[in-house]
Amino acid sequence: MTDPEHVPWPPEVADRYRALGHWRGETFGAWLSGLAAAHPERTAVVGRTGPVAQRWTVAELDDRAHRLAAGLHDLGVRPGDNVVLQLPNVPEFLPVVFALFRLGARPVFALPAHRGTELRHVAEWSAATAVITVDAHARFDHGALARATADAVGSVREVVVLDTGSGGTTAGTAGLAELAAAPARELPARDPGEVAFLQLSGGSTGLPKLIPRTHDDYLYSVRESARICGLRPDSVYLAALPVAHNFPLSSPGVLGALHAGAASVLAPAPDPATAFELVEQERVTITGLVPPLAAAWIDAAGRTTRDLSSLEVVLVGGAKCGPELAARIGPALGCRLQQVFGMAEGLVNYTRLDDPDELVLTTQGRPISPDDEIRIVDPDDPAAPSDALVKPGRAGALLTRGPYTIRGYYRAAAHNATAFTADGFYRTGDLVRRRPTGHIEVVGRVKEQINRGGEKVAPAEVEDHLMAHPDVLDAAVVGVPDEYLGERTQAWVVPRPGGAPTGAVLRRFVRERGVAAFKVPDLVEIVPAFPVTGVGKTSRRELRAALQDRTAAGTGPDDEE
Repeated sequence: MTDPEHVPWPPEVADRYRALGHWRGETFGAWLSGLAAAHPERTAVVGRTGPVAQRWTVAELDDRAHRLAAGLHDLGVRPGDNVVLQLPNVPEFLPVVFALFRLGARPVFALPAHRGTELRHVAEWSAATAVITVDAHARFDHGALARATADAVGSVREVVVLDTGSGGTTAGTAGLAELAAAPARELPARDPGEVAFLQLSGGSTGLPKLIPRTHDDYLYSVRESARICGLRPDSVYLAALPVAHNFPLSSPGVLGALHAGAASVLAPAPDPATAFELVEQERVTITGLVPPLAAAWIDAAGRTTRDLSSLEVVLVGGAKCGPELAARIGPALGCRLQQVFGMAEGLVNYTRLDDPDELVLTTQGRPISPDDEIRIVDPDDPAAPSDALVKPGRAGALLTRGPYTIRGYYRAAAHNATAFTADGFYRTGDLVRRRPTGHIEVVGRVKEQINRGGEKVAPAEVEDHLMAHPDVLDAAVVGVPDEYLGERTQAWVVPRPGGAPTGAVLRRFVRERGVAAFKVPDLVEIVPAFPVTGVGKTSRRELRAALQDRTAAGTGPDDEE
C-alpha cells in the first residue's frame, strides 16, 4: 500500500536491505502467530489489570489479539485508520497493539503522562479515528480525557476504555473487554512494507512529531536488539518504564523478549519498592532504566531486603549515563551494565556484553547494524555536505541513515526539509564523538549547547562533573539569558538523601576537577526533585519555565562563594 504521508526508502535501497536479509517480508501479526505456533505454552506477559493479576502464554496472547482485532473491526476500525493508544503498563497493551497490526490500523503511541494538549495535538495531527485508553491510572481520569479529546477532534469517532475498576470515566465509550470477546476470524494479510505504527518524537521541548515505522524495519531492530542484549528463552524482562516508549518496547523491550521466547513483566510503576518486589517474585534477569531512575535504584539497593540476585543485565538509556553513575550501577545492583543510545526515529547503539569495562562506562555503544551509516559533521553547520566531516575523535553533530531509520516524519514535509539531508540522512540533533572502535560518546545536544560569551558549553559534560560529587543524586544544566555573555549556565541539583551540598561547594568541586573556567556553572540551585517527561527524562523546558518563574518572583539561587 502506498501512503502519501509516509516518506519511503528509495526502491533500490529497500531492495538491498531485503537482499541482505535485514527485511524479511514479515508482518507483526504473522510474526506473533509464528511464535505462538513454535512455543505456545511459554509465558509471554505478566502484569496486573487493576487488582487482577494476569499471566498469559504466547498462545493466549495471540488468541486475544485475534479476537480483539475482530471486535475492533466490528466497531468500525479499518485498515489505514490511525488510533491513539494511551495505556499504562497493563497486559492488555500487547493484544491491543497486535490487534491493530492485524487490522492494518496504526496505533499512535501516546504516553500515560500526556494530557489534553498533547493528546489533542496527536489526535489532530494523525487524523485519528479512535482513542483506546484506560479508565483511570495514577489517580487520573483517562476515560474523561479521551472523551474530551473525541469531542474536540472531529476525526475521532470512537473511544474504547479498559475498565480496571479504578473509578475513571467509562460512560459514552466502548468497553475493551467486550470487544475482546468477539469470535476470532481471519483478516486480509497486510503488507510488511507499510506503516505499522506511529511513535512520538522525543526531546523535552515542543509538541511531538509522528514517526512512521514499518513492519519490516522495526522487526529488524527487534531481532538484532534481542541478540545483542543476550536474551534467551529463560530470560525475564522487566518493563519498568512506560512500555509505549521505544526503549522498553524494543530495546530489547517486550518485543525483543517475545522474539527470544522470554517473558515480560510489566511494572505498574518504576520506583524501587515496586520494581524490586517484581524482580524478586518473577526472577527478573534484565531491565531498562533512564539515568535518574538508575540513580534511585542504586540508592535503594543498599537498603532493600528484596533478593535482586537474578538480575544479570541493566540497560541504561533515554539520556546520557555519565561515567560516574555508570561505574556505580554494576556493583550496586550485582549485574552487568549495558548502555544504549537510540531514538524512536531509528538508530540504536549498544555497548556489547563482552566490551571492555572502559567502553561500557564511558561510551553509549555502537550501532546495531553494519549498514547503519554515520556522519559526524561540524556542529555549527549540521546541514553541511560530507566534506565538512569533523576530524576523527572530534565532537560533532550526528547524522545517520540505515535499514531501520526513517526517511521522514509523518505529514511533516516542511519539517522534513530541514530534519533530513537530500540524500536521506537524519539530523539527530545529538552532539557526539566516535571512538576508533566505532563506539559513540554522547556529548550533548546540538541545540542544547550553551553559548557563553562565544565559548560553547555542553550541558551533559557539566552534569557529569556535578554528579561525581558524593552528595549529588542528579543534575541538570540549562542556559540562562545574560545581557553581557549572551547566556550563562544554571545548574539545578538534586541532593542524595542526607546530603546537603551548597552552590559554592559544588562550583568549587567542578573547578577542582580541572575543567575550563567557562564550564563551571555560573549559578547553582539545590532542588528536591526535577520535573520530568512521560518516560522519566529530565524536562529542560519545564526547568526553564520554573527558572523564569523564580526569577520573576525575585528568588535567587544558592550560588554564593
